[in-house]
Amino acid sequence: MAIPDFQSLMLPLLQLTADGKIHNVNNATDILAQDFNLTEEEKARLIPSGSPKFYNRVGWAKTHLKKAGLLDYPQRGYFEITQRGLDVLQENPPTINMIYLKRFPEYETFRKSNKTTDGHDETDLIEEEEEEEELTPEEALENAFQRIQADLADELLETIKKSSPAFFEKLVIELLVAMGYGGTHRDAAHAVGGVGDGGIDGIINQDKLGLETIYIQAKKWHPDNKVSRPQIQAFVGALTGKNAHKGVFITTSGFSKQALSYVSGLAIKVVLINGERLANLMIDYGIGVSTRFKYEIKTIDSDYFGFEL
Repeated sequence: MAIPDFQSLMLPLLQLTADGKIHNVNNATDILAQDFNLTEEEKARLIPSGSPKFYNRVGWAKTHLKKAGLLDYPQRGYFEITQRGLDVLQENPPTINMIYLKRFPEYETFRKSNKTTDGHDETDLIEEEEEEEELTPEEALENAFQRIQADLADELLETIKKSSPAFFEKLVIELLVAMGYGGTHRDAAHAVGGVGDGGIDGIINQDKLGLETIYIQAKKWHPDNKVSRPQIQAFVGALTGKNAHKGVFITTSGFSKQALSYVSGLAIKVVLINGERLANLMIDYGIGVSTRFKYEIKTIDSDYFGFEL
């Protein structure tokens, strides 16, 4: 039979986890391949990047179920069903696809966070084959890239949340240095210290010469525990006490509307970095990630041919 698309794999994958055990991605892929009676040739078929096509589709099915809160990742390469996933199986749905998953707020948030450059929802482009066919190759590649980046950011943030306070301190130091702050790792490590409540507080140089300083506060909090206005007010008070004019508050969770509103009206500059932005900054500056594949889009070099095209 033909290799099933990733939406067709959602329900079988969720059913496979109904035993409540933690499952390995590789083993789950082998079981599903048997269930779909795939041949050795079909299992070995690759996509252009070199990854097995069926394994890739199982991975995307897993990702969408995770975004909808039906699966959880206890550790890298493993997954397990959630109570919501068990409740869904109790409903005995005939199929699970992206339209079905829209009922879950977390999935809608995920969909809204992945927009094409013209504002259309990229998952809608997948659902509607006609729209997908209208995309140029560059647009299709950009959409795929954005989906991969969003999944990586989500996985990265999940990993950060499970790290120790000491590791989180090291992570923030390395990110700040990679972004050009603090001079060297030694300078940054000296400036940023005082661990408390899973966070770090301190003053760090904005430039290598130390002409201006930035006050840093970071909190490794649970996603449901948003930073509220009182915490930001205390941070601003600390800034005043240090005679500082710039501050950065980093958290693995998010900020309340009152906190965001309060910052917008301040005379001093305070930047708020939530968990999603933290993960994306780490991707941008190569902290905690590595390059798996690289594609180059090339065009004609008019200078080489000596005329304008």
